[in-house]
Amino acid sequence: MNKVLHLKGTFDESSRPQMGGSANIPQNKSVNVSKIRQLIEDLTRLHVYWKERQDIIQGALVSVYYIKLAAKTNRIKQLLSFSKDPNSSIVGVRFDNDTPQKKHIITHLVSLETILTTIDHLTKTVNVLKSAPFHGSISHEQIKKIIEKELILDFTVHNISKTTFIDVIKDSYYVEKFDILTDNSDLQNNAIITLYDTQTDTKNLLDKLGIKILEDRILNNTTILLNPEEINLLRQKAPFLISMAVSDLNEITTEDLIPQTIASLSIPNPANEPTIGVIDTLFDNRVYFSRWVEYIDMVNPNIPREAKDYEHGTAISSIIVDGPSFNPSLQDNCGRFKVRHFGVATGKQFSSFTILKNIQEIISRNRDIKVWNLCLGSKMETSPNFISPEAAILDKIQRDNNVIFVIAGTNKTTNDKNDMRLGAPADSINAVVVNSVRNNNQPASYSRKGPVLAFFRKPDISYYGGDINERIHVCTPMGDAIVCGTSYAAPWISRKLCYLIDILGMSRELAKALLIHSATNWKTQDEESFNFMGNGIVPIDINQITHSANDEIRFMLSGKSKQYNTYSYNIPIPAYNGRHPFITKATLCYFPRCSRNQGVDYTNTELDIQFGRLTPKKVKTTKNKSKDINGIKPIDNNYQSIPGHYTLESTAREYFRKWDNVKHIREIFTGKNQPKKAYQTTLWGLSLKRNERLSPSYEEDINFGIIISIKHLRGENKIEDFIQNCQLRGWLVNAIDVDNRIEIYNQSEEEIIFEE
Repeated sequence: MNKVLHLKGTFDESSRPQMGGSANIPQNKSVNVSKIRQLIEDLTRLHVYWKERQDIIQGALVSVYYIKLAAKTNRIKQLLSFSKDPNSSIVGVRFDNDTPQKKHIITHLVSLETILTTIDHLTKTVNVLKSAPFHGSISHEQIKKIIEKELILDFTVHNISKTTFIDVIKDSYYVEKFDILTDNSDLQNNAIITLYDTQTDTKNLLDKLGIKILEDRILNNTTILLNPEEINLLRQKAPFLISMAVSDLNEITTEDLIPQTIASLSIPNPANEPTIGVIDTLFDNRVYFSRWVEYIDMVNPNIPREAKDYEHGTAISSIIVDGPSFNPSLQDNCGRFKVRHFGVATGKQFSSFTILKNIQEIISRNRDIKVWNLCLGSKMETSPNFISPEAAILDKIQRDNNVIFVIAGTNKTTNDKNDMRLGAPADSINAVVVNSVRNNNQPASYSRKGPVLAFFRKPDISYYGGDINERIHVCTPMGDAIVCGTSYAAPWISRKLCYLIDILGMSRELAKALLIHSATNWKTQDEESFNFMGNGIVPIDINQITHSANDEIRFMLSGKSKQYNTYSYNIPIPAYNGRHPFITKATLCYFPRCSRNQGVDYTNTELDIQFGRLTPKKVKTTKNKSKDINGIKPIDNNYQSIPGHYTLESTAREYFRKWDNVKHIREIFTGKNQPKKAYQTTLWGLSLKRNERLSPSYEEDINFGIIISIKHLRGENKIEDFIQNCQLRGWLVNAIDVDNRIEIYNQSEEEIIFEE
């Protein structure tokens, strides 16, 4: 087997090029006066509505219903803008569930003056359209003639500028209507309520409505815990304030443990093994491996305890510490791990709000731990329109603290419907979400499915968590037991992830990308498989992750995205007789900042990956001359970021995973693949194009990890050629030598005693 290579070198950076062109509506489309008058009526009605409610909030919450899935460039620019960019006023984004086709509904917080200004712009636009040569309607071709000055009009007569007129027309085309969006979820118990950000102190806002809450029921400035009476009062007086609502009480998705009898196990004392954090139900210190577990009980001591409350948490930690000892078929060669176990719930129900507060405290006080295992999942399905509060907190914690969570994909029971969406917090975007498979590599009988937010691919990967008649062994307070569930698949992934990060020294971006990449193959994967199994099944043996087959070369690249384009045109894929006899695949992972109030548009940053051969292209310069530049011919034909290429937003999301923080691209091995032509240069290129959803500035660097595999079509091992080519091109090539890394880790963890 070939060792995984780590290529270290310099990536180039470039800023976003100036984009030409003016606003216009699509070809063969038009906008008429009746459409704009309808928008005026909508805004006039909303102005009256909100003027009567200025005692509750200052301003107005206006929801923009679009005619389709709206790319950033097709969202309103002039309407609702007044003195600032409309994107800065967004407080909520969701899809319209009343239509078969996905359509955006975007909610803005604006002033009453902004509504009046928008009505004025729309009215003046109507006056222009009523005059010659439009006579009530304007087309794409007419707008184009105005832009190119083939059609000269005096817009000053109507007291509106040409730019404003065209922007209003374009906005009006993409907007279906303006309205007020209210939450209609049916909640019978305590609930975690997220209010629209009205730039008002939440406690003061609730006081106006007669709702008195203490500080300990406020998670942040917009997220609060309310009881049923308070929820009803809020819905009576200000239903428009509710952006998201989910039940606070959750039942843990677990399977029964079946006691077994096996020979008693023993374990040596822990030494310098790395530590994995576990957040789960209670832990019983009487088990044989208790010396390996540091236990912190965070459940209210007034809550009664039962024996079953210790089963789940103890079983999870048993896998992390010593799982292969009682599951030899799952021997991963990762060794043993210490555990710092935080008991935050009993075995039946738990309060999400309480656990969220506990998790924030736990992470802030345990910064030495990089990998955290969380298998407390809700039986309720996640919403297709907003991320769960649990997942949002976890995503923020991971982004801000350089840690990573491994989360179970949640289970369904035999009484549940055939297909169920994943439960919280398995909708965490930054975490590694794990589903379970049977021994025949098919989804387990209890598997629930993604995607989450109707788009993001979850679960990420799958592993063996047992199933009916093929359960796995765990250690419980009562001894050995056999179990099945995603809860018992996730700890095995935590072990592998901790091994890659703490022992082999990889960044979390590279470790996550390598795990996902190792689960992929060279075959076509259908959408249903993605929904249940993620990118695939992670190999059992860690050596199959840190090594590749003899006919494959697997290498890692990492860096920071600082500007619009981060790229290298210097990757020397071997060529023979003018041909590259390889197929390739690549996996990109990064941890973006996320905004829960953006609803379905949850991730703030997009990195679009292109990888492929460099093709010399002729381009014109300003002096009517031409020059050669290197362009990338992507292996997946992704040209969405190339000037002159137009890709529909729905296509970019579906095929190129636009806005998803995990991207995997691959070529399919058919057995009949032919070597690719090597162009004038045999080099390949890699480019990451960065887009910001909310802000055009690049205030934060984004760390990324990329894993690339190339497979020889005739089964030959060309790794030495690749290494030599990389070294000649200035790359520092490090083979991941597991034994050497383990020795370095052991030496770094040795306790040094200084003589007095």
